[in-house]
Amino acid sequence: MRVTIRDIQKLKDRGERIPMITAYDYTSAQLADRAGVPLILVGDSLGMVVLGHTSTVPVTLDEMLHHIKAVVRGSQQALVVGDLPFLTYTSAEHAIVSAGRVMQEAGAQAVKLEGGTTVAPTVARLVALGVPVMGHIGYTPQSEHQIGRRIQGRQAAEASRLIEDALALEAAGAFAIVLELVPAPLAQAITSRLHIPTIGIGAGVACDGQVQVWHDLLGLYSDFTPRHTRRYANLAETINAAIIEYSADVRAGTFPAAEHSATMDEATLQAALVQLAPKPHD
Repeated sequence: MRVTIRDIQKLKDRGERIPMITAYDYTSAQLADRAGVPLILVGDSLGMVVLGHTSTVPVTLDEMLHHIKAVVRGSQQALVVGDLPFLTYTSAEHAIVSAGRVMQEAGAQAVKLEGGTTVAPTVARLVALGVPVMGHIGYTPQSEHQIGRRIQGRQAAEASRLIEDALALEAAGAFAIVLELVPAPLAQAITSRLHIPTIGIGAGVACDGQVQVWHDLLGLYSDFTPRHTRRYANLAETINAAIIEYSADVRAGTFPAAEHSATMDEATLQAALVQLAPKPHD
């Protein structure tokens, strides 16, 4: 039985913190699900950590669907949220088509989109049609060419706007809101004003939950390490050492060993070779 948006709301109501993690394939989804993570985000951050782009902007809806399908297959209990990528929700009608594909074709249980008051009418339309929507304000990666990759809300006017954005998303029916790169005091002020959960990333401990990128948390991605990330493992070094050891064993002829290989009866092999021998002409 999968976690529902009502279950997520109950976690906030009980004062329980909500862990959320990104996953991009079957195996990572399995591991996150087995660990009991209630929310898995298939983020368009896959553009950078999986596809090698420098931002989320080039990610297409078809690419998102490919990865969401794998994550849904790999998870049994977590609520899977699929990102709507750049320019796939330019109007309510456009968003309906995109969200329909994420939920019907890929099997996600919710969608996430970026923006506040400007997208609130779209959120309301999706929610009215039965689509669970997670909002995302603060630093919105799809807009980085416009706003830059920086903390959002440090100025009074900007902070007020973010509070208004959060309230607008809640009023539109969003079931949760990601707060990214928002000063901790502002994130706390937003969280205290909302009935729905906030999920922070670089927004301090006062948020109702936290989300981290799979590769950052596990130390798999070395191109860039965000300040807000805590590495709970350094798997890149572990994997690199394992590959070096494997390559050395292959070069030395010590892998595969006898226990890694199948055997067959010598008589059977000889019989097979006899059958291949040229037959004398009549």
